[in-house]
Amino acid sequence: MIGRLAALVLLALVLAGLAAGALAVARGEEPGGIEEVWIALFGPPDLGPVDFAALRRAPSRSDALACAPDVCPRAQADAVPPDFAVAGARLREIVRAVAERQPRTALVFTDAWGEQDRYVARTRVLRCPDTVTVEIVGRGEGRSSLALYIRSQAGCPVPATSRARLARWLDAIAAAVGAESKQG
Repeated sequence: MIGRLAALVLLALVLAGLAAGALAVARGEEPGGIEEVWIALFGPPDLGPVDFAALRRAPSRSDALACAPDVCPRAQADAVPPDFAVAGARLREIVRAVAERQPRTALVFTDAWGEQDRYVARTRVLRCPDTVTVEIVGRGEGRSSLALYIRSQAGCPVPATSRARLARWLDAIAAAVGAESKQG
């Protein structure tokens, strides 16, 4: 009798937990929503700046990196971004415009004296936060490139999700630069 009662209490607790989780997901970014749960569990979603020259990736992280070997000599990149035929300041504007068009993405830091910006991008359903760090790299007169690093705060997305986000950003940036060069 006591064992059965304990099982029923445990079942009720599990169901209550699932209901609370579903409510938090449904509330999203509202007060009491899943974003507050992530902050309570793991802290602020912005993981801070990246020193690309010293970057060493952890093998178990859910992350993705696009970086040239001369910019990230200690990290194995998933992709090497091209050198674009635009000045660094213009490439930074293009990256910001691309980021603004990404769903559930917000600029959280811009380095007024440097070339690095950070965004927090969230997954669709669970709103797991990723920190997207972008640094513009000068490549000479009228040319620039970038380093782009996506890190998952809680390991929520699998690495394939981070790499897919990385590919979308790089494709959108390249398309925007290409469209601009055709116009002018």
